[in-house]
Amino acid sequence: MHIIEPVSATDLTQYYRLRYEELRKPWNQPPGSERAPDDDAAIHALLLDDAGKAAGVCRLSFVSPEEAQLRFMAIRKDLQSRGLGKLLVDYLEEKARLHGARFISLQARERAVPFYERLGYTVVKKTHLLFGEIQHYEMRKELANPLAGQN
Repeated sequence: MHIIEPVSATDLTQYYRLRYEELRKPWNQPPGSERAPDDDAAIHALLLDDAGKAAGVCRLSFVSPEEAQLRFMAIRKDLQSRGLGKLLVDYLEEKARLHGARFISLQARERAVPFYERLGYTVVKKTHLLFGEIQHYEMRKELANPLAGQN
């Protein structure tokens, strides 16, 4: 398994297909609903399996210079509960630190809250109901400054 930032048409097709298959199709959302207007300004992470197929996806964007936001986290169904989501989060947290972010926020589906809590995120508040049935929670994690302690 390895993580890339998709740029080729093939990689981007795999990236968005997995986002759709895991995050939109199960709720009968139309193709295209997996895309966001600000995708072009985001950092995308695509986890590839050993055969080069999409295993997981996640996106990092910046709400402000201090606040980064994770969105669209998905792991392929046959690979879930193997620690692969942590690989994506760790990768994007490092990108956020290198860009100077002081914290990361996200909107977690209710069933994902324990996953993010294990990674050091805390619930800020209960927020919206996606598609009328998926409860979300705002979560946040402070990031250590990568330059702290250097002289």
